[in-house]
Amino acid sequence: MTEMPTGPRTETTELATVTYVHGAGPATNASTPAAAPALGGTTEATDRAAVVESARLVLEGTVTQEQPEVSLEKTPVDLDDFDARPLIPAWARSAEGWAMYSGVVYRSRLRAYRRWVRRQPTDRGHVAQFKRGARRGQDWVVGFEGIQTQALAHQAHIAAKEARAAARTARFTPGLMKNKKDVALREADRTQTVAIQAVAAHKTAKAYRRKLRAMRAGVVYGPPLTAISTGYLTVGGIGATAGALATFAGGAFAGRHTITEETDWSADWRSLGDGDPMSAPMLDEVFRRAKVIGAEESLHMVKMPMVDTRGAWSAVIDLPPGIPAKKAMRAISEIASALGVEDAQVNMVKTKGKGARSGRLELYVAKDLPFTEKAEPGPLLALEAAANFWGRIAIGPDVRGLPISISVVERSGLVGGEPGAGKSASGNVILLAAALDPRVILWLADGKGGGDLEPFEALCEWFEGDADPEAFYEMLKAAVADMKARYALLKKLGKRKVTEELADKYPLLRQKLLWVDELMFYTTDDEYGKKITKLLRNLVSRGRAAGIVTFCATQKPGSDVVDTSLRDLLSIRWALRCTTPEASDTILGKGAAAAGYSAKTIEPEMRGAGLLWAEGSNPVLTRADFYKDEEVELLVSRAYALRKAAGTLPEGPKTLADQLREKGEPDADVLAVLVDVFNAYDQQAKEENPAGEVDWLPGSVLLDALTAAGIEITSEKLGRLVVREAEEKKKRPWAGSTSALNGFPIQALLRTVQSKYDLTA
Repeated sequence: MTEMPTGPRTETTELATVTYVHGAGPATNASTPAAAPALGGTTEATDRAAVVESARLVLEGTVTQEQPEVSLEKTPVDLDDFDARPLIPAWARSAEGWAMYSGVVYRSRLRAYRRWVRRQPTDRGHVAQFKRGARRGQDWVVGFEGIQTQALAHQAHIAAKEARAAARTARFTPGLMKNKKDVALREADRTQTVAIQAVAAHKTAKAYRRKLRAMRAGVVYGPPLTAISTGYLTVGGIGATAGALATFAGGAFAGRHTITEETDWSADWRSLGDGDPMSAPMLDEVFRRAKVIGAEESLHMVKMPMVDTRGAWSAVIDLPPGIPAKKAMRAISEIASALGVEDAQVNMVKTKGKGARSGRLELYVAKDLPFTEKAEPGPLLALEAAANFWGRIAIGPDVRGLPISISVVERSGLVGGEPGAGKSASGNVILLAAALDPRVILWLADGKGGGDLEPFEALCEWFEGDADPEAFYEMLKAAVADMKARYALLKKLGKRKVTEELADKYPLLRQKLLWVDELMFYTTDDEYGKKITKLLRNLVSRGRAAGIVTFCATQKPGSDVVDTSLRDLLSIRWALRCTTPEASDTILGKGAAAAGYSAKTIEPEMRGAGLLWAEGSNPVLTRADFYKDEEVELLVSRAYALRKAAGTLPEGPKTLADQLREKGEPDADVLAVLVDVFNAYDQQAKEENPAGEVDWLPGSVLLDALTAAGIEITSEKLGRLVVREAEEKKKRPWAGSTSALNGFPIQALLRTVQSKYDLTA
């Protein structure tokens, strides 16, 4: 604070500055002040005068008071100072900090307790959790073996009923009807044996069920009983209470998740597409809405609905009496709609083997659209040794993930489907299996003229990759000639058909695969179409026993593309996706779509999937194993190495002389030498002059070449063998000879070879 004088002043007055510190009064001088000069008067007056004088001196600034030094800086306090314990600031160790922390803990515990109290009446309460845990434990103890036992009990009941009926029939059949009596007795024995086996299987299943239930009951109920009894014997009531609380806690932990109850299908319409589990009431309602069974009818569950490891539902059902299985299979679209899934997700087949019936169906419903996931690597990639084309060929998985394989021995096949359905991938499965068997001869024809079959060209004995109908016609002619040679050898050996042992012993009888891609291009050719169809029909109908396997791949194989007389001979049918049920029937056969087997139901996303009808009475939905281009090249290179090691790599095109020598006849050997001589002189002439050629040689030159080859023949016999026309018998000049000589033109030689052995240069 600053003091200012109020009276007039004649000179400059220095001001005295007084500083106040917060919380303290004005500073005072602790020393004894000097006595003021005496002004006279009494003591009181003297004192008053001293005070006045002192004030005057202060106002004049001649007196200053000494002020004590006061520091205005505060000592800093770091409230975020941490000690050795992590994240505990200094203020938390104060009384206020401990009070605040205690309040937070108290309020949180109070709120948690209130939440716990509010939760107890709900399905999240500990009592409800314990009930669910006990229910889950009991369900696990009961298990699912009872379903199998129930099914076996049903089968035993039916078998016993049939055995009683057969025994009754045999008993009351008159002895005079000996044949019928014998038949009835045999039937009674058979049914009795079946009934005994069914009853034994039922008893075995019951014993197995009891054993498993006892073991699981020990696991579930053993620990609680042990805890309670041990606690009671050790501590008494307190120990028993502790054991009971531990049991309660374990049951509550097991039941912490709620149980989804089964949907009541009679009250609310839902479906598998809504995420509901399959049940018997659901299937009854589904088949009623699909108009397969009546409103008052129901299905009989032979095997209750179950979920497999792939998340798909399966069940075995019996339709009501009088309703055949094909009625349900024809209504697969309606059933899929009622289930709330796609048609391709539903797979229904008639049961096979023991216990099969006309009205018994095996139902399989996939969780997702099948065959849309990434394909697994094909089994041929893991094959280290050579394949065996005489055995079974792995095709791919079915909708349940089970591997499907077929045998092509003495078979022929047809693969069809719309463009982009996966015919090339499906064909690779069979072609790679044949290529990896070094004993198999490959003859391939690509009517597409693309590059799908080019990787196999180096392994082929005959390859037609230019989509040339004439070249394919020549290939079929050679195949038919080979078939005749095979049958001639079989006849000489006294065998009816080629077996693996015969093929390994005689190279002529090695298994041959004739693969025709895009058959439509060849059979619809104006000039060669009918000829090709005729030769193919001959080869398919007769070549199977000779070891020749024929496969044809095309798009819709209608009668205008593949003659029905040829199509009906192809026993293996593989129908990939088709645009119409009629197109599917052209592959699988008439009536297949009406029976519930239509490739129209295959979705576009399911590439490589098709209905394979190879073995058994029903087609199977199968997806071919997929091999990438680099994997195909790897397997082809492996096949090349196997064939090179086995010495079965195809040779280059055989010369006319080699083909003649293969005939094994003396005349053919003579003609082979003559062909070689003409080729040698012709090559020498081309070395001297590229345009030069030799079309005639003297008889003496030919006879000398035959003698050098070890063949003794006269000029007369040679003239009778190689028949010349009148103009061709004229003498011609020859280098080194002074006169004209008799000789033979190349045209006469080639004419003789073609007429005698049907061979051309």
